[in-house]
Amino acid sequence: MTSRIAASADVDETAQIGAGSSVWNLSQIRENAVLGKNCIIGRGAYVGTGVTMGDNCKIQNDALVYEPAVLEDGVFIGPAVVLTNDHFPRAINPDGTQKSASDWDAVGVTLRTGSAVGARSVCVAPVTIGRWATVAAGAVVTKDVPDFALVAGVPARRIKWVGKAGVPLLDVGNGDWKCPTTGEMYIETDGRLRPADENMEEN
Repeated sequence: MTSRIAASADVDETAQIGAGSSVWNLSQIRENAVLGKNCIIGRGAYVGTGVTMGDNCKIQNDALVYEPAVLEDGVFIGPAVVLTNDHFPRAINPDGTQKSASDWDAVGVTLRTGSAVGARSVCVAPVTIGRWATVAAGAVVTKDVPDFALVAGVPARRIKWVGKAGVPLLDVGNGDWKCPTTGEMYIETDGRLRPADENMEEN
């Protein structure tokens, strides 16, 4: 299966585009970026130099994914999301000279498998968005997000737990949570959530 690249997209010749991936109109893929299989890059999206993406990721229209972001498999980036990469942004140095790439150290956002970042939210690097976690639309993430957490607000805080289906879980008591869509069970321990079958495998 070949990749599909729109004529108006700007894809650097050193970028790697996985089989079955689509890069749509006016998007830009920078030098040495790596996209896995079956990824979708929406209209006007930006993928920075050396950004790495796993398989089956979706980056929606006008999202900005700055290097050195790392996206694992199945990550969703909503429209107009921004993943930042600078602790202390400035256009110029203290002496008034214009900053260049050598004048600062880029820091990245890491998105674990199955995580999703809602429209117009901002992830302030360096942060990690946990497995299957969800960042609500318009949130500003300044701290790491645990696996399966739903975070919202400015700054973002956990408001619910979600399962792999993305639906808020039901509290069935004694630290047990159930997905109303799939029936999967989850266990909360010390403020962390894990699928019940993972706990059983490790015990």
